[in-house]
Amino acid sequence: LMVQDGMFGEPPLTYMSKNGWWGEPVQFFVQHINNCQSFDGSAIQNGSICALPSRIGRTQLRAVQKLSEGPYVETETYPKEMEMSPAVPFLRYPQVLKGWVGGEKGFDPLGVTDALPVYWVREAELKHGRICMLATVGWIAGDLGFRFPGDKFQAVANSLEAHDKMVEAGYMLPFLGAIGTFELYSLWLLFKGWEQEVNRDAGDFFLGKQFLPKEPEKEKEMRLKELENGRLAMFAFSGIVTQAAITGKTWPFM
Repeated sequence: LMVQDGMFGEPPLTYMSKNGWWGEPVQFFVQHINNCQSFDGSAIQNGSICALPSRIGRTQLRAVQKLSEGPYVETETYPKEMEMSPAVPFLRYPQVLKGWVGGEKGFDPLGVTDALPVYWVREAELKHGRICMLATVGWIAGDLGFRFPGDKFQAVANSLEAHDKMVEAGYMLPFLGAIGTFELYSLWLLFKGWEQEVNRDAGDFFLGKQFLPKEPEKEKEMRLKELENGRLAMFAFSGIVTQAAITGKTWPFM
């Protein structure tokens, strides 16, 4: 709080009411770094080492519109008539979501895409959604009695204690190594796709695309189903784990 008052000369809540959740533009920290921008303001093209890349992203914040509460910090230019979010009608529509699957609903109440590129956010959302869809099915299957062959697997009472039992059995280290290898590969793909070095959509691991419908509208519909089922699964898995830990019972916790 002392740093906030000293740097900006006003309390945090007053500052946020004037400048929004994310505050004022922050590129003044790096705007004169030699490999990014000259002191006369002209850009220097130095590729990926530039602190302010020539491609405009949401992290390169700038004020483009005045609202009643003060300068509104965004990267995209908004029309004179503010377009509101269909999902949250009292919030503005995040323009950077246009063209993305599910973006027509304009749901970003926390303004996450004000600070992070949509490509990164969608990558993380798809990955976590897919993992939770698998985890939800796996947890329920374990609680219903499905097990791998072998005495150590058969001895696990329920899904909640499976992790600790597998650690004791020494099986988790190979799993961790396999997951770590896949994570490194997915991180490499993420950066290659984001920097447009390869033609890759967020969350695309080049598996299963041949099963998507050929018609563009039906393909978009299928992608939206995956996205929304993944979102539901993230809530579902969180609820399952919480109930299992609190009640000590197995699914369906009756």
